[in-house]
Amino acid sequence: MRILAIDPGEKRLGIAISDPTGTIANPLTVIKHVARPVDAATIASLAQEHGAGLIIVGQALDDEGEPTVQSRRAVRLAEEIRLQSGLPVQLWDESGSTQAARQARMAMGVSRRLRRGHLDDLAATVILQSYLDSNQQSPSS
Repeated sequence: MRILAIDPGEKRLGIAISDPTGTIANPLTVIKHVARPVDAATIASLAQEHGAGLIIVGQALDDEGEPTVQSRRAVRLAEEIRLQSGLPVQLWDESGSTQAARQARMAMGVSRRLRRGHLDDLAATVILQSYLDSNQQSPSS
C-alpha cells in the first residue's frame, strides 16, 4: 500500500509518497498553501491519483512533546483531509525533519547556493521514511 505524507508549512506543503510496498519514501511535489479546504482537496486528489491508502501529516511538538501552534494547524489540516479523502489520516512527529532534509542535501554534495531553496518535499520524505521505518514488520524467525 502506498502512503502519502505531508509536511505542512505556512507557505508551502511538501508531499512525499512511498513505493507500493510501503518501504521507501520519495519526494512527490510541493504545493503552495492557499486555504485549508483547498489544500486538503489537492492532497485528497494526489492521494487518489497515486493510489495511497493512508495519509501521514507531520505534526511539530515542543521539547516536552506538547502541541504547538503549528501542530494545532496540522491537526485541523488532517481532519479536513480525512473529510475530503475518506482515507485514514495519521499525525506523525515531524521534529527535526527540515534539519534532516538540509543535512541530506549536504551529504548529497549539493552546493550551498542550491541548498537555499525550499526543503518541503524533502522534509515530507524524511517524515514518511521515519514513519515507514518505525512501522516496518520485523521478519519472523
